[in-house]
Amino acid sequence: MFVKEGQDTMSIKLFYPDQSSKQALPAVGHISAGFPSPAADYLEAVLDLNEVLIKNPSATFYGTVKGNSMTDAGVEDGDLLVIDRAVPYRPNALAVCYLDGEFTLKRLQRKGENLYLMPANPRYQPIQVREGSDFAVWGIVTYIIKKVY
Repeated sequence: MFVKEGQDTMSIKLFYPDQSSKQALPAVGHISAGFPSPAADYLEAVLDLNEVLIKNPSATFYGTVKGNSMTDAGVEDGDLLVIDRAVPYRPNALAVCYLDGEFTLKRLQRKGENLYLMPANPRYQPIQVREGSDFAVWGIVTYIIKKVY
């Protein structure tokens, strides 16, 4: 795929999740983002992130994001994505797309007979999926994990 200036350069590095590690961590439970809640019974049972994040184990992958074409969608360089290949695409979903040998994260938009991969950053141009392109919606992002500290 030929990339012009201002065109998307976002890429995704994919990993298989390690589901053999059954590491459950103590869970704090619900945390109020509004008024504080009583802290007396703050500790609930344990939580295994694999159980929370992965609904279809054989079809789930992790991916790290490189690039900033989806920043307005809340996806930034270095974020970790949970990608489920068993989830069907629905409008406005974040889709990991395979286009001519490369993976990219986008939303899909159909305009007439044309299909576009839409960035969520005004600095980047939509990518038209041209007839004859090797294209597939590879998976749907179900979670975005960010480093905040």
